[in-house]
Amino acid sequence: MSDALLALRARLDRIGVLLSGLCLIHCVAGLFLVGMLGIGGGVLLNPDIHRWGLAFALVIGAATIGIGALRHGRLLPLAIGGSGLALMGAAVAVGHGDAEVALTVGGVILVAVAHVINMRASH
Repeated sequence: MSDALLALRARLDRIGVLLSGLCLIHCVAGLFLVGMLGIGGGVLLNPDIHRWGLAFALVIGAATIGIGALRHGRLLPLAIGGSGLALMGAAVAVGHGDAEVALTVGGVILVAVAHVINMRASH
């Protein structure tokens, strides 16, 4: 694999970790702002945000973690990332509520961990 492709994959892994963190902040901030203060529900709880977030996570996760697994041969990042993406998909499917939050938080944490393991395994 060329150096440019390896650099791009590493950069996308970092973006994946960043997006996971932003998703986690969105979840926690959404709960606080809507639940405690009663504001922002129309924007923060918009289902389109969650669908687009899942789409980005699927594309970036599949590309970087999948390519990384092919390169370094370790399946652990792929298994953890796939589990996280499955949880995130389930969160979109169940709709708003406690189950969605638990599934999303668990999913984004697993995806971020998979990206970190993938980056470490590639070095």
